[in-house]
Amino acid sequence: MTSVAVRGVRYHVARWGAGPPLVLLHGFTGSVETWRPFRKAWRGRQLIAIDLIGHGRTTLPRDPERATMASSVRDLAALLDALGIARAAVLGYSMGGRLALRFALAFPHRVSALILESASPGIASAQERQERLAADEQRARLLERDGIAAFVEQWEALPLWASQARLPPAVRARLRQQRLACSAEGLALSLRGMGAGAEEPVLDCLVTFAMPVLLIAGAEDPKYVALAQAMADRLPKSDIAILPGAGHATHLEQPAQFAAVVDRFLRSAFPLEPPVR
Repeated sequence: MTSVAVRGVRYHVARWGAGPPLVLLHGFTGSVETWRPFRKAWRGRQLIAIDLIGHGRTTLPRDPERATMASSVRDLAALLDALGIARAAVLGYSMGGRLALRFALAFPHRVSALILESASPGIASAQERQERLAADEQRARLLERDGIAAFVEQWEALPLWASQARLPPAVRARLRQQRLACSAEGLALSLRGMGAGAEEPVLDCLVTFAMPVLLIAGAEDPKYVALAQAMADRLPKSDIAILPGAGHATHLEQPAQFAAVVDRFLRSAFPLEPPVR
């Protein structure tokens, strides 16, 4: 674990293992702990997990503009510079997937491979973007008014998480504790700066990508299955993995399948060198 100061924000970073770098970007209400269970599954790689602004142990900026997607893209480039990493594979989940996608658009020469789990290229309809902005502002105000517990209660009731009812009780309890450990101020900042309604769609920009891309979605999350297919239709080099028995959080609901799919993709794109005997 380490912390890296970038443009006035001190980011919390976890680094595990050695080898070709794989940057890991969590979703909303997540942290570097999202990726800890996969340390053994992806041996032979240097895993670099980052607490995004508003989450985990990364400090909160005083300027709300520092929490926007565009600012976070610049931060990620500066973080890699500080860590001495010129080029890496990048894996992002949900909100982290949107960040990974926009980072690859802004800095394609720094992304050797891209993995998007339950990620969106943006909301196409201007009206729907405005509706999402309004919904996220309501959530931010709920956080500020009633605190994290009330927000988590409402958040967990969203249909998006219905498939997580099948998770073992211990796993559900850990997930709830992770959400409750977030700060109300941090999540409100993230909703306003990096919510899905705050960015223009980038779907038609994907034809420019030269790196291999893996798109992962859960079979029980039809919206994101459709988004994955729409992105695949535009990407020059892409694979799709639709995982059965999973909804939005495939890494949580089907961790073994998820780990294996990611490992196969990375090995096919960049085979690991055999260990020196």
